[in-house]
Amino acid sequence: MKSQTLPQVRLHTSYQILVNQSHPLPPLAVPDLAAPDPACPDVLMERHAAALLSACIRAVNGAGKIIPVSGWRSHEEQQQIWDDTLTKEGPVFTRNYVAFPGCSEHESGLAIDLALAAPEIDFIRPEFPYTGVCGEFRRLAPRYGFVERYRAEKQSITGIAAEPWHFRYVGVPHAQLMEELGLCLEEYLELLRHRSLQFRSENGRRAKVQYLPNLSALPDNASGYRQLSLDNAGGIILTQWEGFV
Repeated sequence: MKSQTLPQVRLHTSYQILVNQSHPLPPLAVPDLAAPDPACPDVLMERHAAALLSACIRAVNGAGKIIPVSGWRSHEEQQQIWDDTLTKEGPVFTRNYVAFPGCSEHESGLAIDLALAAPEIDFIRPEFPYTGVCGEFRRLAPRYGFVERYRAEKQSITGIAAEPWHFRYVGVPHAQLMEELGLCLEEYLELLRHRSLQFRSENGRRAKVQYLPNLSALPDNASGYRQLSLDNAGGIILTQWEGFV
């Protein structure tokens, strides 16, 4: 494939982008945002992720029961949350439950904190149990491209304590593959650096996921629908749907 025909990889549609203490989010303009729940118009996400979150909540009959608490945050808002939590709760709590400004998935527009509806909701640690409608949402979420980002057993890797309320959009089939393999995003991206993965959906549609060191490594004999995502670690994730060679 000639270089001038290579597709552009945009940060705002890089759904597998890694954001953590070691991989700060590059400076970027405000993403295209939308509210996944019209009852919470001030809680926003990247538009595509918002639509799929809304669809997943509807699928479990969760409207009015599952409440979006915090979505996209500006860098300034993340800084304010960090500073306020540090003052109120101290450094240990803050490091465990609040990402350092510039290293928060919320600044990408791809993360959402959810809560079970209640008269009072804790903004930092909202209640989102593993039972009832929240449990149903959690089980269905990977089909809509969402993963529970911070699990207790992965804290040594993610650097964040267990947050059952925090979900991250990574897209399909990545969320299903991460769930099936028991991997957090850091582990998943590292695995892709060593081998490609194949996926078959419930309707039989196939996908191949692989790591590319740069766009010049994009296969020129691939067919079907392709998705590209920057990983924020020097590479690109290629998702090739059906017809891949």
